[in-house]
Amino acid sequence: MIPWVELDSAEAPGGRERLRLKQRGTEFSIMLGANELMNSRLSGSEEALATLTQERLANVAKPTILIGGLGMGFTLRAALAAFPAEARIQVVELVPAVVRWARGPMAELHAGSLADPRVTIVESDVAKVIAEANAVYDAILLDVDNGPEGLTIEANDALYAHRGLAAARVALKPGGILAVWSQGPDARFAARLKRSGFAVEEMRVRASRSKRGARHVIWLARRA
Repeated sequence: MIPWVELDSAEAPGGRERLRLKQRGTEFSIMLGANELMNSRLSGSEEALATLTQERLANVAKPTILIGGLGMGFTLRAALAAFPAEARIQVVELVPAVVRWARGPMAELHAGSLADPRVTIVESDVAKVIAEANAVYDAILLDVDNGPEGLTIEANDALYAHRGLAAARVALKPGGILAVWSQGPDARFAARLKRSGFAVEEMRVRASRSKRGARHVIWLARRA
């Protein structure tokens, strides 16, 4: 078996563990301590985050999309394929090293998506970007810290708590979609979405593109 090779590491927000980029053949993994945050073999649910959102915005001619979390770029590439040429897609990534890896060792995996003229990359906290927006976005796609019960950043609780959901609702245009990826179900989070003024769909999608394996959760919450 081909061994894993650690290509780089970076300080994770919070400073308790380091993010590590590893490679084995053509496969990449981003680890936080002993926890694997993402793997290049498992892209199905991250792609669905974009495609399910686009299906619900099919009548919007020039959508403005915010993606929270670049990761390995699966959601971004799916959004570029699904949304029209007139779309504008802003990707907000908190860890500069993740952007550097996308342009360096994982450039082939990202397939030029960061250079697409529809795309703007912002190195910042997505909660801050959302809090500064007012009826700007047709959709906000959040794939941050494995979802509402995240591993990496305690401050992400604010992104998924009532205050963060209220800010997201303000940042969306009427009829806009807040789409949230999660490693697993969270009944309390679904209830918070509803109490925050969203009409909510909860979808179970495969982690991989196959019909086998683990399922992840995507909430599609529409602003009334």
